[in-house]
Amino acid sequence: MVNRSELFRECCKALERTGNTDARFDTLCIFQDCLGDKNPMFSPFEEVTIDTEAQIRAMTERRISGEPLQYILGKWEFYGYPFKVGAGVLIPRPDTETLVDCVIRLCRDNRMTSPKIADLCSGSGCIAVTLKKELPLASVAAVELSQEALPYLRQNSALNDAPLSIFEGDVLTAATAAKLSGLDIVVSNPPYLTEDEMSDLQTEVRREPVMALDGGSDGLGFYRELTPRWKRALRAGGWLCYEVGMGQHESIESILIENGFVNIRFTRDLAGIVRTVTAQKPEE
Repeated sequence: MVNRSELFRECCKALERTGNTDARFDTLCIFQDCLGDKNPMFSPFEEVTIDTEAQIRAMTERRISGEPLQYILGKWEFYGYPFKVGAGVLIPRPDTETLVDCVIRLCRDNRMTSPKIADLCSGSGCIAVTLKKELPLASVAAVELSQEALPYLRQNSALNDAPLSIFEGDVLTAATAAKLSGLDIVVSNPPYLTEDEMSDLQTEVRREPVMALDGGSDGLGFYRELTPRWKRALRAGGWLCYEVGMGQHESIESILIENGFVNIRFTRDLAGIVRTVTAQKPEE
C-alpha cells in the first residue's frame, strides 16, 4: 500500500501536468473528503487502504478531465454553510457573498427584522438559505425554473434547517411574478455573461448549466426583463438587489433609472470590483 505523502505527491503532479494552477489545493480537498481528515498531511506516512486509494485516484482523474472540483466532492461551502452541488446547478462563488452581505446590511440599516424576501434564479439556494440563516425572522421565497437545480435547492434548505417557500417557475414571466407581492426585498444573481464571454469559458465553467450563465448578447437581458416585472412585486419603498458582472454596473444603473428606481448604490467585492447594485422603489 502507498502512504499519504507518496499518493498526494503523485496526484498533485498529475494535476499540474494538465496546467492546473490549484493542483495542491484540489488534491488536498480530495484527500480531506476521501480520508475524512481535515489535516490529512499531518500523518504523511500513514498508509492508505486500497479502496481509498482507488477512490482518490478516480476523483483525481475526474478533475484531470476538467470536471469542477465542487461537483466531484458533491458539496461546497458558502458563507460558512454547507451546500450540496452537482451537474445542473451553478457552483456557489465567494463573489456572491458580497450580495448576501449587501442584503443583510440593508435590512439592518432599515431596521427590517422580519423582511419578506424573494430570491430569483435561486439555483442551489445559497443566497436564499444563507439569508434565512442570518435573518431567521425573515420570510424567504426561492424561485427556480431548472428541473436539475430544484432538487439541490430543496436538499440545501433541509440540510441547513432553513425553511424556504420554494416556487418552480420562470422569473421572466408575469405569471411567476404574480405569485409574490408586498416584498421588502427582491434579490437575484441572474445570468449575466455576454455572448463573447460564453464563447471563451474555462473548461470547468463549461460544465456548469448554460441557463445559469448566459445573459444574452450584452449580458443584460435578465436585468432588462426582471426590473420592470418584479418592481410590481415590491412594496413601496422596497429594494431590488442584483449581483452584476464586471463593468456592468453603469448600464444596470441606467435600466433601474428608466424603471423609476431611486437611491441606487454600488458595492465592491474583495477584489475591488463593483459586484452589487441596489435600488429602491419610490415611496408612494
